[in-house]
Amino acid sequence: SRCAVQSTRPAMAFSYMCLCFWEGKGAAEGPSSSQAAPLLEAAQVLRGGPRRTLLGATLGFFVGFAAVSLFGPAAGSLEEALDLSPLSLSWLVASPSLSGSLLRIPFAAWVDTTGGKKPFVVLLVMSILGMGGLLAVIHWLPLLGSAQSSLAFGALFALGTLVGCGAAAFSVGIGQVSYWFPQRRQGRVLAMFAGVGNLAPGLVSLGLPYLLRDGGLQGAYSIWLLVLVLASALYCLLGHNAPYFQLRRQEYSSAEARCVASGTHGQELFPSEDAVASLRLAAGSSRTWALVVVYFTTFGGLVALTSWLPVYWAKFHGAEAILAGRLTALFSLSASLLRIFPGGLLADAIGGLPALIPALLAASEGFERAAAGQMGVALGMGLANAAVFKLVPQEIPTAVGGATGWVSGLGAFGGFALPPAMAACVARKGVEGYRLGFAIF
Repeated sequence: SRCAVQSTRPAMAFSYMCLCFWEGKGAAEGPSSSQAAPLLEAAQVLRGGPRRTLLGATLGFFVGFAAVSLFGPAAGSLEEALDLSPLSLSWLVASPSLSGSLLRIPFAAWVDTTGGKKPFVVLLVMSILGMGGLLAVIHWLPLLGSAQSSLAFGALFALGTLVGCGAAAFSVGIGQVSYWFPQRRQGRVLAMFAGVGNLAPGLVSLGLPYLLRDGGLQGAYSIWLLVLVLASALYCLLGHNAPYFQLRRQEYSSAEARCVASGTHGQELFPSEDAVASLRLAAGSSRTWALVVVYFTTFGGLVALTSWLPVYWAKFHGAEAILAGRLTALFSLSASLLRIFPGGLLADAIGGLPALIPALLAASEGFERAAAGQMGVALGMGLANAAVFKLVPQEIPTAVGGATGWVSGLGAFGGFALPPAMAACVARKGVEGYRLGFAIF
């Protein structure tokens, strides 16, 4: 720890002191200031900053996650155009959640090798391509005969899955933002990132019916494509990888990059040596899978209901599209806000498990009386979602990263699996099945 660095720049001296300690060198082997200078020069050309990256990642995740509710408010128009059964319609409204959940695991691992910007951009570009494809198919829908409706349905399902890739930006943004900020600030920072992003489906459910009324499917989706392109461009301008990853791209060794990033820029978190090993270790714990089941029901259920409730309110209660959108937005926004406050504070105050149990009980009793009942579900799901990630480091402390990947990825898969399960009740019981389908929860 006593490297002989003769320099008037404390940051440069500290960086190379750290490097010497990392490589096990003694004081006699310490470098001169001319040898240490390249490290400081590298530190001076790094791009971006924590606040800019937080803003860019939050904006990118917001527009990406909004995809999970793109089909729900438009279900009536799509059902009429393609003559869809309730089960087919449920597969369509759930399609964005398929890619948005399962891609979270591999893309989260990719962050540890690149820093996050590349996988984030890839996901947003895939979402843009899917949205452009949707517009093209919707343009040709009036010209298709009934014999071609199954082909159009398959195309819409595939393109909806492609649009949903943006929702997988959650796991990428969590990693990218975490590497920029010190640990003492990550609770608030990640709550802001996830909280604002999770508001997107509710806001889309609120606003999309108005766009559909005034501009139809073509007009509404054209506006969203423009928003998606602009937000993606802003992410590219604002979002940057943390210092360690930028230095690695400049061909500095891992040791040099860690020293400059920590000593000069204050970076505290660094990628694990073996992300795959963390996933394997977490997969071997039964507690990981218990949390997956809970998160599948609570967060997956939140996503599923955000896409399914517009159909439920319209078909079972005869609500107008705009009213159905308002009720769905009330549910989704409430659950998302409750996850931040008081859900996060409650989990911090009394622990994850004491917060989780009453939250699940509240959710299980909620579907009794329509509008009032859905608010009970929102309360339970919001609190439970906050409690789950309080429990992850407590229950699987040796593989937090791996457990987070399994829980967030497979748990979010509930957003895809649950709507078809509820629609199967409608297929068997008719209109009454819209009410009976909630027994799944």
